[in-house]
Amino acid sequence: MKQMLKKGTKTAKTEKTPYQKPLPPFYTEKWEKAGLSRIENDFGTVFLRETHYAFNHQHGKYRLGQFYEALEAWEVYEQEHPLKMTSDEKIVFYDTETTGLKGVGTHIFLNGLLEETSDGFVLKQYILADPANEAAFLFESKFWQANQTIVTYNGKSFDWPQLQTRWTLNREHLPPLREHQQIDLFHSSKRIWKNDLSRMKLTTVEQQKLGFQRIDDLPGHLAPMVYLDAVRSGDHDMLFQVLRHNEYDLLSLITLFIQATELVFSEANQERAIVHTNIGKWYHDLKQLDSSQSLLENITENYATNEAAEAYYLLALQQKKQKKYAEAAESYEKALPYLEERQWIEASLGLAKLYEHQLHDLEEAEKHTLNALFRVRQSLLFKKDVQQRKKEAIEKRFLRIRKKQGMK
Repeated sequence: MKQMLKKGTKTAKTEKTPYQKPLPPFYTEKWEKAGLSRIENDFGTVFLRETHYAFNHQHGKYRLGQFYEALEAWEVYEQEHPLKMTSDEKIVFYDTETTGLKGVGTHIFLNGLLEETSDGFVLKQYILADPANEAAFLFESKFWQANQTIVTYNGKSFDWPQLQTRWTLNREHLPPLREHQQIDLFHSSKRIWKNDLSRMKLTTVEQQKLGFQRIDDLPGHLAPMVYLDAVRSGDHDMLFQVLRHNEYDLLSLITLFIQATELVFSEANQERAIVHTNIGKWYHDLKQLDSSQSLLENITENYATNEAAEAYYLLALQQKKQKKYAEAAESYEKALPYLEERQWIEASLGLAKLYEHQLHDLEEAEKHTLNALFRVRQSLLFKKDVQQRKKEAIEKRFLRIRKKQGMK
């Protein structure tokens, strides 16, 4: 890329203006014959592949048109949510392919935008002709125009910062880059499938949740090499594999949004208990406590206690805040045998506090305090200083309880 950039810069100096670009090299004829369109704008040359999809296009277990059913669900939802969109917004699904992972030497060479049309969706894949035409390439994305809602997968951490970097480096020649509302489905997926999926790669989510299996997909890490070879040689066969990889990513964003919406609004019987529990916790973190409690209660009614253990634990925290102390103790007790170590310790301490202060059962308070103390002493979870502070706090609680018992 550096050699290509030097070449482009030298040619630009000959023409006395950095953005009167020469026509791309000989490979452009091959690319056009293969079906790519060549676009000329004020800043140079960019290539485009455009693909249309009908609403009934099937991608995995979903039709693309089900996207509008998901939008309808959000339009009647009165509260805020990270996934919420409405049909009034201009929505663009966005994914890039780059020559590296970070740094100013990393170029975006493929901008993929999947947009709505009157009869379906259109995928526009803009391809960088060469580094000397980067401003032309960026300009065609139209991100300098009206505000949009950008839907990505890890785009907040990667795609959009990369675009901002490249835009900044070309800021003398481009209109200002607008700020757009962003919905990052990577973060939503982590919320929904935490402790259910071992990896959050989009291909893993596709296979295990969206019912889509890629066939002969080009691994993403090979895309930069394929692109650079295509620019040097004009070979378009492998380049189209990169385009197909990007196409799969973008189609999966639509179906992932559909499924995430379904799960957020579903009753607690569509997925494993842990998935619904994660959504219940998500509601809680959004301060939507009624929705959280309703879903958690639904989980405890529809799943075995061992499957619903974390739901019981989260429910106990809410019941305690509502001063439903007996119910909170019961929820803690049901959860306790099945919790992982950190939550087990917190649940034991929660029970100790309830029995000491609200339910006035000092024997139970002592039992749960001693259980927590023993587990903290044996635990490998905590750093030594944190472990020591916890032990001291629990020992102090134990001595206070013993003193209260001696006063009776």
